[in-house]
Amino acid sequence: MTADERRLARLRRLERVRAAAKRQVAAETAQAEGVLAQLRALTERTRQLAADYVGRDDVPDGYMLTQSTRFAAGLCQIIHSTGRGASTAQARADRKMAELAAAERSRAAVEQRADNEARAIARRAESPATVARKRIWHDT
Repeated sequence: MTADERRLARLRRLERVRAAAKRQVAAETAQAEGVLAQLRALTERTRQLAADYVGRDDVPDGYMLTQSTRFAAGLCQIIHSTGRGASTAQARADRKMAELAAAERSRAAVEQRADNEARAIARRAESPATVARKRIWHDT
């Protein structure tokens, strides 16, 4: 194996490593997006529940009104908590998307280098090496 072929093999291995890293980051990105979607759905559902309890007017006495108000207040706390969690999850998902884009650029750069090296090897292989010829000088 020539030095050029070893270099090309090394670039292909590096490309496979970068592709594996990209797949890992893609999985982490998908997980972060899933968590974000779950938190958003939970926030929306809790918001709907709180709105239902706040808008109730069929409360028979003061005790039930107090209990309903406390329950709605607890739901509001859950809404705020999940909202903060969703904000954190959004930031994490954004970071993971940026990491995924960087991993793809890195993988593509190595792929381009490997392709260029393969083309250079092919060009060198198809053009025969020129042999230096001895010049003959005549004093005529």
